[in-house]
Amino acid sequence: MKTFRYRLYPSSTQRRLLESTVETCRRLYNDCLAERKEAWEAEKRNVHKVEQLRRVKAVKTTSPYAAGVHSHVLQVTVADLDRAFRSFFRRVKAGEKPGYPRFKGRDRFDSFGLKEYGNGWKVDGKRLRLSGIGRVAVRWHRSLEGVPKTLRVKRTAGGWYACITCETEPTPLPATGREVGIDVGLSSLVATSDGETIGHPRWYRREQARLRVLQRRVARREKGGTNRGKAVRVVALHALHVANRRKDFLAKMAHSLVERYDLIALEDLRIPNMVKNRHLAKSIMDSGWGYFRSHLAHKAAEAGRVVVLVDPAYTSQTCSACGNRFPQHIGLSIRHVSCSCGLSLDRDINAARNILRAGRARWEPTSALAGVSREAAPL
Repeated sequence: MKTFRYRLYPSSTQRRLLESTVETCRRLYNDCLAERKEAWEAEKRNVHKVEQLRRVKAVKTTSPYAAGVHSHVLQVTVADLDRAFRSFFRRVKAGEKPGYPRFKGRDRFDSFGLKEYGNGWKVDGKRLRLSGIGRVAVRWHRSLEGVPKTLRVKRTAGGWYACITCETEPTPLPATGREVGIDVGLSSLVATSDGETIGHPRWYRREQARLRVLQRRVARREKGGTNRGKAVRVVALHALHVANRRKDFLAKMAHSLVERYDLIALEDLRIPNMVKNRHLAKSIMDSGWGYFRSHLAHKAAEAGRVVVLVDPAYTSQTCSACGNRFPQHIGLSIRHVSCSCGLSLDRDINAARNILRAGRARWEPTSALAGVSREAAPL
């Protein structure tokens, strides 16, 4: 399953209809959440997804706003709430911070979905036809691949986007016979076992001065006023621009790695725990390690490559040549390591070589047991 995201350019009438649809879905979401909450508090009874799906027909007949909304849109809203509760119960069972599903305010609900191509939505020439809204102009910056399945219409920073999920066939790349270990860091964003380093662009930090000006502008505006709303939208556009630059850079880097290497070894970092360090949290979040790892895994699966996650313990404290532990702890301020065996190397490249060695050790038994080739093995 692969998702393609396109920018929509609705007319003023279509924009009002889109906003009305989102608001109708938000109210249904809150009503269903209230039903579940009250049933449990009053009767200790769970309200299931099927029960609330039966309400959709009644909502369409009683609500003047829902009458023009496709029934699949309302059904997807109920499914979204059910997914939120399933995630809540999973976190409770795992002993994590539960995060009970919350009621959605106007600024916290920005999408609706359709679950079947040809039923409520379809591609009509160069436009996207949406039930109850009409033919919306789309910027098709790339062609759709595979068979369209579902659609999610999202509002981001005042703009509208269509996220079309398609069922596609994998396109394996020819084997290169090369393997690489990757160490992600803050001094350099990526260091590879081949000796390549990629500097950290520091997208957020470079834009902080501009962000400070925009946030001051918001603070000076009167709450609830039109000018404050405009200033808030400018801040949102600024944040979207920074996020898009980060994603573009990391996606291109992941694509380059997948093209060049059959096996890619990465550290299995616990990022939520790492950002608890208040001295490093901003830099860690700005680096986008989590997005890079997930995007690399998806691209590798599509191309028939292998991504192996290894334990990061002591990868920076071990000599990649002889395998011995360094006699003293190597702090973050030390960027070069030396060993009695004669190794003298950048610490990140040394760690990347240790990661590659661990990745090979972890993958080889798996591939031997599975009886599959390294080039075509699934992630």
